[in-house]
Amino acid sequence: MEDWVHRAVARWPNVPALYGWLALDRRGRWRIKGETISRPQIIDTLNRNYAADEHGRWFFQNGPQRGYVALARAPLLLRAEDDGSLWTHLGEAVKEVSAAYLDENGGLWFATPQGPAALHEQDSDWALEHLRLGSKPVSEAALATALALPSGQRTALVLHLGTLRLPVTRLDAAAAPAALGFISDPQPLPGERASH
Repeated sequence: MEDWVHRAVARWPNVPALYGWLALDRRGRWRIKGETISRPQIIDTLNRNYAADEHGRWFFQNGPQRGYVALARAPLLLRAEDDGSLWTHLGEAVKEVSAAYLDENGGLWFATPQGPAALHEQDSDWALEHLRLGSKPVSEAALATALALPSGQRTALVLHLGTLRLPVTRLDAAAAPAALGFISDPQPLPGERASH
């Protein structure tokens, strides 16, 4: 968070939180009331002041007011660079991944220090390059076998990230918020002041 945000919260600590205005779509694009935000300055401000509360609700802190974000997929969307590195939609390098998951549609999810993340749908080639069955590249048959497993079961696949080898667990997309600790559609808690 930026310093001006901390100062505003300290000065006006009881501003009701906003719900139902902000969203992050499946491609990591910010939306306000359904419209894509395209101004770079606004996107930069959103990116710099985006965080999660202790309940797993992600928000944008706009001065003293917190605007909770509805998530179409995950709090962070990852893109793969040509060198194989992963970057969040916020422009931060992902230096560590502690767990990897495969959903029923072949999408990859990650636990990272920055927060729960999903690989951008356009980077499926990166996923296929980094998934292995033993030491071999993943075949269509091995991928189909992994996709057919029940949610929560470890697959035979391993994700290769540099020298790191991560086992891949099958996880239904609908189960990802609970498994990774985030709330897709934040709502006010009992007793919490809110605006809609």
